[in-house]
Order: sequence, then structure tokens, then C-alpha cells
Amino acid sequence: MDLFTPFVFSFTIPAVIFAGISKSGFGSSVAFASASILALVLDPGVALGLMLPLLMLIDVASLPAYWRKWDWPAAWVLLLGAVPGTLIGAWFFAAADPDLIRLIIGLVAIAFVAWQLAQIWGWIAQPKRKMGFGAGLGAGVALGFTSFISHAGGPVAAVFLLGRGVSKTAFQATTVLVFWVVNLLKSGFYIGLDIFTRETLLMGLALAPFALLGTWLGIRAHHFVSERAFFAVTYVALSLTGGKLIWDALT
Repeated sequence: MDLFTPFVFSFTIPAVIFAGISKSGFGSSVAFASASILALVLDPGVALGLMLPLLMLIDVASLPAYWRKWDWPAAWVLLLGAVPGTLIGAWFFAAADPDLIRLIIGLVAIAFVAWQLAQIWGWIAQPKRKMGFGAGLGAGVALGFTSFISHAGGPVAAVFLLGRGVSKTAFQATTVLVFWVVNLLKSGFYIGLDIFTRETLLMGLALAPFALLGTWLGIRAHHFVSERAFFAVTYVALSLTGGKLIWDALT
């Protein structure tokens, strides 16, 4: 498929801006919606390969605003688990059919929305005790796996960090640090699996200014935009894209 068409750009530009806003301002938990949106019009491998360098650019651009404001013990245990999780994700991706990847991305999107709504409606209670080392290690493994196959590690990180009761800014700073490292780790495997191509890298260069624009908007939105409004729009988008991906994978 030719990436350099108005049709593809009509999906990629808003998706990349959204990723920048989410990762730099709202904890990365819904940044994977961008990969879900792109998987509607691109092969999942192409979508993942296109997004990763842009996500890494957003990570680097976000780091100065949150430097050393992270919860280091939480970041450390997540990263410790993310290493084997990434290895498992790489093995799975190499063996999986593209439709299975679409199905997983779609299911992750729908499951995330269902989990959030269940919390909002009081069906799932927040843990009364802070999550410890074991929970963080397990979350890190799940983070590494889901991040590799769908850039969807954010929700897992969010569950763990919110379970530790971190502040809004510490939450944001910790996710920026963790995914900066995880994305660096993933990039080596993406090269080995030929997920990066000449076309995705050139397309990434064309989209880089939009990634930086989204990052700039997200850092400012972190302090001024209601999280409730941002996530409400995101949940609708995730429900629609997740449902479409599941339908495409099964049919």
C-alpha cells in the first residue's frame, strides 16, 4: 500500500497529534489509540513500525518537562518486568498472523474502555493498599508484551501507578521515563523483525512535525484541560476503532 496518499495522511496526521497529546500530557494510557486508528487503514505491522519512531520522538521531547519528577521505585520495577515482557512480545509477533494482531489490538481497546467505565460506575474498587514489588513486576511483563504488539502498555502502567497513589505529575513523569526506555528496547527487535521499512521511516519523517506539535499541546493541556473531557472523547474513539478491528479480524 502506498503510504504517501491523502487518504493515509487523513488518518496518520490526527493519530500522531493525538499520540503526542496523550503521551506528553495524560500519562500515555490512551496513546495506543493512535496505533489502533492506523490499523484500520494499514497492515498492523506497518502501523506499529510507523508509530514507534514517532513515539520515541515524543518521549524525548517530553522528558525535559518532567525530568526527575518521576517515582523512581515504581519506574524501576516496571522496567525490570518489561524486559522479559518485550522478549515474549517479540516472539509472539514473529509467529502471529496479522489478523490475530488486529484482533488483539481491538480487544485491548475494548477491554480498556470497559475497565475504565467499570471503575467510574463503581463496579471495580480501587485497591486499598499500595501495589508492591510483585504487582509491579507482573505489570511490567504485561506492559512489555502489550507495548510490543500494539503500543498498548499505557493502560497496564496506569493500573499499577494509580494503585500506588502517585500524584498526577509523578504519574505523567514516570510513564514518560518508562516508555522512553521500553521503546528504545523495542526498536532493536523491530529492526530484527523488519517491522521498520524505508517507507515507514520516510513517512515518520514527514509526520515528525505533527508529533512535536502534539507534544507541545499535551504538555500545556496537562495543566489546563479537564482529564474527564479528554478521556471521554478517547473512550468513544477506542470503542469505535476497537470494534472495527475485531470485525475486520474475524471476517
